Amino acid sequence: MTARMDASVRELFSRYERSFEKALLGEEDMQEVASFYASAVIGASPAGVRASENDDRMRQVMEQGFAHYRAIGTQAMRIREVRLSPIDDLHCIAHVAWTATYARKGPPDITIDFDVRYLVQVRDGAPRIFGWITGDEQAVLRGHGIV
Repeated sequence: MTARMDASVRELFSRYERSFEKALLGEEDMQEVASFYASAVIGASPAGVRASENDDRMRQVMEQGFAHYRAIGTQAMRIREVRLSPIDDLHCIAHVAWTATYARKGPPDITIDFDVRYLVQVRDGAPRIFGWITGDEQAVLRGHGIV
């Protein structure tokens, strides 16, 4: 992995984090959010594997996801660390460690650390996410009384 690729992927996730923070304030820019992703993406979690096109439907689903995060009290989503595992000159796995902060009624706010693996491709000099792999987010949220 070249230093340039490393820097561009890290910058992608820095912009992604800022965009997510805006979305938590209800100020999401879905064109900006869509720009982080390749023309087609896959997602894998304990619920299964899904593939979709980066189109209006995907933007709508992501917008609903941001609304859900706000509804459950998500206050902040911050990156703790980005570690990159190169695959070849154009692809890598970005191991992104996140910390989410949730406001709760009654008990104090809670922070939860979690990790997501993103599949990234550099095309035409720009990195784009073409997939992600997550753990069981819903089980973790239930375990902490969030949902």
